[in-house]
Amino acid sequence: MTSTTHRTVRIAGLADVDALVDLVESAYRGESSRAGWTHEADLLDGQRTDRDMVTAAVTGPDGSVLVVEEGARLVACCQVERRDDHAYFGMFAVAPSRQGGGLGRVLLDVAERHAEQEWGAGEMRMTVITQRDELIAWYERRGYVRTGEVTPFPYGDERFGLPRRRDLAFETLVKKLG
Repeated sequence: MTSTTHRTVRIAGLADVDALVDLVESAYRGESSRAGWTHEADLLDGQRTDRDMVTAAVTGPDGSVLVVEEGARLVACCQVERRDDHAYFGMFAVAPSRQGGGLGRVLLDVAERHAEQEWGAGEMRMTVITQRDELIAWYERRGYVRTGEVTPFPYGDERFGLPRRRDLAFETLVKKLG
């Protein structure tokens, strides 16, 4: 996709699954995630993803998992999925040691271009935990708009983590592309 002297952005393959699981877990859960600002460690315990979910994302016919590689190390990723009338953005993770330096913004831009150019998507949607005010503000600075559409957190499904509070929910954010 794109490349610089030290950094490559490409579509992930099956050989990347274990490294992707490790990257996503390190960015969102446990003590290592606290080195960055995007963690959910105060909201959720348990896993953020697993090998089966990442394998499905990598092999799914209606999407792509984009990775940023520096040398042989994956330092960021996201999933972009083609849906009926839009693209969906998810599984966004930047290694905690690399957060705050613009890498996430670069990958988000690549994901938006990918959705627009590969699928003709007119908008990108995502869901964000409503309690993540700082993260929502970051997306708003990138042109995303809160829709007010809120869906409940999947309590009882440990694949998505173990909630530390009972008021978690997701809000849909949207951005027009092009």
